[in-house]
Amino acid sequence: MQYRLDRYGNEISALGFGCMRFTQTAGKIDLDKAEKEIMAAYEAGVNYFDTAYIYGGSEVAIGEIFARNNIREKINIATKLPHYLIKKSDSIEKYFSEQLDRLQTDYIDYYLMHMLTDITTWNRMVDLGIKEWIAEKKESGAIKQIGFSYHGNSDMFIELLDAYDWDFCQIQYNYMDENSQAGRTGLQYAAKKGIPVIIMEPLRGGKLANIPDSAAKIMSEHSVKKTPPAWAFSWLWNQPEVTCVLSGMNSVDMVMENVSTASEVEPNSLSEADLQMIDRVLQEINKKMKVGCTGCRYCMPCPQGVDIPGSFAAYNRKYSEGYIAAEKEYLMTTALRPDATCASKCIGCGKCETHCPQHIPIRQELKNVQKNLEGPIYHLARWVVLKLRMY
Repeated sequence: MQYRLDRYGNEISALGFGCMRFTQTAGKIDLDKAEKEIMAAYEAGVNYFDTAYIYGGSEVAIGEIFARNNIREKINIATKLPHYLIKKSDSIEKYFSEQLDRLQTDYIDYYLMHMLTDITTWNRMVDLGIKEWIAEKKESGAIKQIGFSYHGNSDMFIELLDAYDWDFCQIQYNYMDENSQAGRTGLQYAAKKGIPVIIMEPLRGGKLANIPDSAAKIMSEHSVKKTPPAWAFSWLWNQPEVTCVLSGMNSVDMVMENVSTASEVEPNSLSEADLQMIDRVLQEINKKMKVGCTGCRYCMPCPQGVDIPGSFAAYNRKYSEGYIAAEKEYLMTTALRPDATCASKCIGCGKCETHCPQHIPIRQELKNVQKNLEGPIYHLARWVVLKLRMY
């Protein structure tokens, strides 16, 4: 296992265990199976385990597994504060205490604000005293390091990075999302500030593990032989700015394959031919794209606040991965904030089109995004988000 350093010089395994997708039987986590997978990872050198308050049963399960095997002091626990459930200051401590009980511990190594969406959301927590609370917990040792997880565009991600003295952050990033979400721009900005970056969704929810046959053929013809998941992980670990890559592993075989890749790929070790092959694979996967947006962001900022690249990324995802995946992406990047960044905010001024190097008819395509992704489900979710913020 290779290790990379956090902000304070501690070693984090390049591969982290994402604990959201344990196998369930009759609606409950199969604890014995999860234990085998976690201990296989631990024995292979994995020392970073990521969970969250809302991952049903996960905190309790890993707390029990770590206690059974007496390894709590030998691993790092990362879990997340559900700030979206918090309406008053006292609730911060309530949720944190509950998490400590679930995890059978008295401290958290890496604590995150879960799905921090924008500056307004962070400022709401500041008003509730989160800065003072964090300072007290770090002083007492109950929290070792503080960070946030993020879904959204790179501009807002950078604003959040600058809003507080974070110890680390967590973003969705993979070779399909290089120019969407926080993207390479956000990754490199964090690295320049000395903030370690934890990667989630390295396989795009399994999309990059089950690529189209035509894309798999390109990989199989390459001189270096790896599985699609191994190439996706390799692309990430090739980048020195990446600190740790999370994988939701639910078999010992999966653990061992990922550990093998994590042990082999060093920063800047992929050849130009390797990277060109991955780019050809991406082009093949993207053949079903409706909008030829490269995520260059020359169209931004939009005067009305529309997240143009994010809207197009979600719209394209509908045709490559299906409606549910697209709607989820669109909701996370445009709706889960006080000021929506959705396509319907476009007033047709055309400023964006004068800067687009791809000459995309942006105004028309945003209408297509609105038609396809801003249906009843979107508006209901948006209504719920706004309602929750009122209380």
